[in-house]
Amino acid sequence: SGNCVDLVQKGFYNDMDIQRSDGFVVQTGDPKGEAEGYVGTPSKSVGAGKHGERLIPLEIFPKGDKGPFYETTIEDEGRGGEATVLPFSSYGAMGWAREEYDPNSGSSQFFWLLFDSDLTPAGKNVLDGRYPVFGYVVEGADFLRDIKEGDIIASAKVTEGKENLVQPK
Repeated sequence: SGNCVDLVQKGFYNDMDIQRSDGFVVQTGDPKGEAEGYVGTPSKSVGAGKHGERLIPLEIFPKGDKGPFYETTIEDEGRGGEATVLPFSSYGAMGWAREEYDPNSGSSQFFWLLFDSDLTPAGKNVLDGRYPVFGYVVEGADFLRDIKEGDIIASAKVTEGKENLVQPK
C-alpha cells in the first residue's frame, strides 16, 4: 500500500485511463509509452524494470504468521491454500498487478476485484497468496461496477494515513 500512497502523492494516477474492465477486474496504472509502470529511481530495496520501471517485491502475509515474506508466492513456499491476512474476500478488494510468472514485477498497476468472492473463500482462489491485497473499497461499490475501459481518473487523493508512509532507504 505504501507504493500506491507514494504514487498518489506524486500525482501519478491523475488523468490516468482505466486500461481493463472486463467483469472480473477494473485495472489501471499502466502509463503511456514503453514503460509498463512508474519510472523512478531504483534503490537497493526497489528494483528497476526493463524500461526503468520501479519494481516492488511481492509481499505476502499469511494468516497466523508473525510477518510477511517477500519475493515468492504462497504456492512457491509450499503453503498453497493457506489464507492471507488481507485476502481477496470481498467485492472491490484492491490488488497489486504484476506479470504472472515474475513475483517481483509489480510497479504501478493495480486492480479492483469485481467478482463475488463468497463463491471462492479466502485461501481457496487463484489470487490469494499470488497477488498482494492492499486495500478494500469501503464506499462507492456501485460506482466501481459502472467503470469502463477508457474512463479517466481525474485525480487521486490520499485522505487518511499518509503520515504512516515510510520511504525505503
